Amino acid sequence: MDRRAFITTAAAALLFSTSAFARNLKPYTGPEITRVVIYKGRRKLYLLHNDEVVKSFKIGLGGNPIGPKRFEGDGKTPEGSYIIDRRNPNSSFHLSLGVSYPNEKDRAYAESMGRRPGGDIFIHGRAGENWGKGKDWTAGCIAVRDRHIEKIYMMVKNGTQVDIYP
Repeated sequence: MDRRAFITTAAAALLFSTSAFARNLKPYTGPEITRVVIYKGRRKLYLLHNDEVVKSFKIGLGGNPIGPKRFEGDGKTPEGSYIIDRRNPNSSFHLSLGVSYPNEKDRAYAESMGRRPGGDIFIHGRAGENWGKGKDWTAGCIAVRDRHIEKIYMMVKNGTQVDIYP
């Protein structure tokens, strides 16, 4: 095997070994999760089927957790209504679900102030090395334990409503 083929094969093996499928994640067979509700002040994330809480998790937030995210680099977690718009089985933070921040209102506010709203907000794990950083250590994301993001990742589908409250 030549060097290029070896590197390609090794890279593919590494990607597969870190994927959700290689982690032996258990399929979710319970009621459909129709909404994710996050209360920043309570440091809680709730998975709901209609109006019934199916599961709840403790969370960590952006390093500057008071108030809504307004601008790129402010360290705040957004507040408002969004959707889960993407999935990353190869996330640097174990697994992650993308939150559709910024929405139209967020973009308009940032633009009116001559600033950028930022982006790349996710619900994600801690990826081991982030233990000990305190409860609010992200750049604006919502962090849960790695074993919890495994459950959330399997329970929540793309297109699910996400409401984030103060």
